Amino acid sequence: MSDETVQAAETAVPVAELAAPAAVVVEPQIDETGRTYATGKRKEAVARVWIKPGTGALTVNGRSGEKYFARPVLRMALSQPFQVTERVGQYDTVCTVSGGGLSGQAGAVRHGLSKALSLREPDLRGALKKAGMLTRDSRVVERKKYGKAKARRSFQFSKR
Repeated sequence: MSDETVQAAETAVPVAELAAPAAVVVEPQIDETGRTYATGKRKEAVARVWIKPGTGALTVNGRSGEKYFARPVLRMALSQPFQVTERVGQYDTVCTVSGGGLSGQAGAVRHGLSKALSLREPDLRGALKKAGMLTRDSRVVERKKYGKAKARRSFQFSKR
């Protein structure tokens, strides 16, 4: 090999350094009062969720979570983000929910809690994403069509 080729090979940047992207450091999003905010949605319901370190209290629209979501299934849905991330009883949650029914509202709060946890502790994003809690469930009720009883249900057909 010529001297120029050897010299070029010595000064070249290794391929591993070129291919490796820079590590992205995600900063936790915490406001001046120590809270983290996120918005969750499900069906027609929209939930605004604030979390901060505490004892695990849940407040929804000014009422306790146990009174607002009376059914155990709905309360179980709200506790799932904390169970997946092993943070049960470590955060106080304040939510305001509007629109939809109780089931949609519980799903919206769960979505908002998951987003808030991933914003507060970016390391938890992988576990929440794997559990499918960061994905917005986009299913909504199909609209009613004219000439039909409901969205797809037709009126009874009479041949004579």
